[in-house]
Amino acid sequence: MPGPRVEDLLRELAPQVLAIVVRRYGDFDSAEDAVQEALIAAHRSWSNGIPEHPLGWLVQTASRRMLDGYRSETSRRQRESRFLREEPPAYDVVDRDDSLALLFMACHPVLTPTSAIALTLRAVGGLTTAEIARAFLVPEATMAQRISRAKRSLRDAGATFTLPSDEEREERLPAVLRVLYLVFNEGYAATGGADLQRVELSAEAIRLTRMLHGTLPDDGEVSALLALMLLLHARRAARADGDGRIVALADQDRTRWDRAQIDEGRTLLDGTMGSGVGEYRIQAAIAALHDRAKDADDTDWPQILALYGLLEELTGNPVVTLNRAVATAMVHGPDAGLAVVDDAAAHLPPEHPRVLVVRAHLVEQTGDVATARDLFRRAADVATSRPERDRLLLLAARDQGR
Repeated sequence: MPGPRVEDLLRELAPQVLAIVVRRYGDFDSAEDAVQEALIAAHRSWSNGIPEHPLGWLVQTASRRMLDGYRSETSRRQRESRFLREEPPAYDVVDRDDSLALLFMACHPVLTPTSAIALTLRAVGGLTTAEIARAFLVPEATMAQRISRAKRSLRDAGATFTLPSDEEREERLPAVLRVLYLVFNEGYAATGGADLQRVELSAEAIRLTRMLHGTLPDDGEVSALLALMLLLHARRAARADGDGRIVALADQDRTRWDRAQIDEGRTLLDGTMGSGVGEYRIQAAIAALHDRAKDADDTDWPQILALYGLLEELTGNPVVTLNRAVATAMVHGPDAGLAVVDDAAAHLPPEHPRVLVVRAHLVEQTGDVATARDLFRRAADVATSRPERDRLLLLAARDQGR
């Protein structure tokens, strides 16, 4: 099996190869499939050693796949006459990195967030369909159909392989950031399956966001999103015990947090000063306050409460209101927090898992153990993540034994 060096190299080269092949043949749909086949071939072939020119190897392999496809389709005879007379070069020399153009294409506004995530991981992340399907706990055939529909949607929308203009970039950058944020969140707190977190997925989101930050180093929200990811990812080693059970933030062994990532995240966040107040900057500031505290008692909850209030005003998101409820309880007591939960619940489904969990914790703090136990059980019934369901059942059983 190929080692980590091969895996990392393929991830790095995937967007470069795709950019070269798309520019050469002008067909994103077919080029994306051909590059994926080339990556799979490299994964199998490079176990005995990486070739001298890995980029050229991948480009040539993908180009041969493209030409094979043209030869096999009678409806493309006009293209055959254009391309079949020439052999693919070892590699095209390019003087620019087209990864950003690929990222903006994969996050085109015509796509749903789910489709944009899948296509981003394929086109820019270099993940195979099987890898993406495993990450999102769906059959490979289902994920293949999702990616195919996304590419058809891009073709039908007339999406072109060009770096967006400044105006288009400003318009589409929030969608790009949102997709990267969703990829990270699915890795940080998996919505289904047996594992609390999928580290490889959150690490891929960080890698892609680093790439975006390298191209747009002065954009405050890009820097803030990368800071947020690093500040949260730094806690990964302490978020579960040896048996995979969730460890609450207040109970985590903070000596296991990655201080280098925290320092990098805080430096990035400090660099956004004066760039305006955005959603990711506020979230990163909240994460930094948690990471700065020596222990749970040292947490600056009044400042966190103020930040959640600002984030709520900016987003109007009822889930943010639930987070403000927790901070309110830490500053003003559980009854005050429950009043905020009622505000959030008015805008969410009655059995929303987060509503049930937050209400259960705050009701427990008031001393109403029986109601808290019932709420924990109801939350467990609708939990989609096995570690979360197990944690809630444990909390219900613990309360019962009091």
